[in-house]
Amino acid sequence: MIPEPMAQPQAEALALRALVWMAGDADLVGRFLAMTGAGPADLRARAAEPEFLGFVLDFLLTEEAALVAFAAAERIPPEAPMRARAALPGGALPHWT
Repeated sequence: MIPEPMAQPQAEALALRALVWMAGDADLVGRFLAMTGAGPADLRARAAEPEFLGFVLDFLLTEEAALVAFAAAERIPPEAPMRARAALPGGALPHWT
């Protein structure tokens, strides 16, 4: 079952918390930067952009250990980042019917 998306403002806030949390781990943020092609300056410059925050959650959702650790640190359900991603640009799932 696919969880319902959350409202975009809450999704952006959760993604920003994920970005701040990831920035505390040099290895993790390094992998994020390498995957996205972003540079360190982009983290602050683009942190308010919903599209960039979607990239943050895309990355987090591919890193299961990081996802579980983030959810534990934030005391949120592990599916919350998926719900947040669905609310940000590019996160809508296609409807095949």
